[in-house]
Amino acid sequence: MTAARDDSPRQLPLDLALEPGRSRDELVVSPSNAQAVALVDNWPDWPSPVVVLAGPAGAGKSHIAAIWQDMAGAVALRPDRLDAASRERALAAGAVLVDDADEPGLDETGLFHLINDVRGCGARLLLAARLFPGAWGVRLPDLASRLKAATTVEIGEPDEDLLEGVITKLFADRQILVDPGVVSFLVRRIERSLASACAVVDAMDKASLERHSRITRHLAGQVIDRMDDRQGRFDL
Repeated sequence: MTAARDDSPRQLPLDLALEPGRSRDELVVSPSNAQAVALVDNWPDWPSPVVVLAGPAGAGKSHIAAIWQDMAGAVALRPDRLDAASRERALAAGAVLVDDADEPGLDETGLFHLINDVRGCGARLLLAARLFPGAWGVRLPDLASRLKAATTVEIGEPDEDLLEGVITKLFADRQILVDPGVVSFLVRRIERSLASACAVVDAMDKASLERHSRITRHLAGQVIDRMDDRQGRFDL
């Protein structure tokens, strides 16, 4: 059955999507990410020179890692490009970030030397990954041993408190006041990831502008029903 279309006048919205802020003040904290946020709050007093931040996709680890990178002045390296020249450049900053460290193509020899260099010169290394190091499938025994000695901090799937806080803040960043009941409705309907929270706020804002309408639970239901599950698009 095809739903009736709304033929009321619509305004074409400008694509002014806001990116999440990269400062500590922008972070919403809940039990699911509290340990990860503590890495930022406790910098540079870390439990060990090498820390692994592990958690599922959409948990916000890359966002937290980026905030730490800005705070620490860290240099980001790709996990498949850990050659001597790149390592030397990064170590000069005293802090190094390797995101997606568990992705295929990891330069195991390069990471082994990077960890040794970090420990030797008093630098700090943050490795962000979906999996705990023991599940990376590392073949180099010496690297596996170094990773086992690293401190691992887990970040969990976003809980309801975190998603409600993030969605409320994203609307506030756009100077949009939304009823808490609408926010709770969105949290119950979307995938538990920060990317989904950003996508639904963007879609709601655009739909509201197009329809010259306030953001209501009815509009929220329409937007979510029409969002493409894979692409994060909406068809209005």
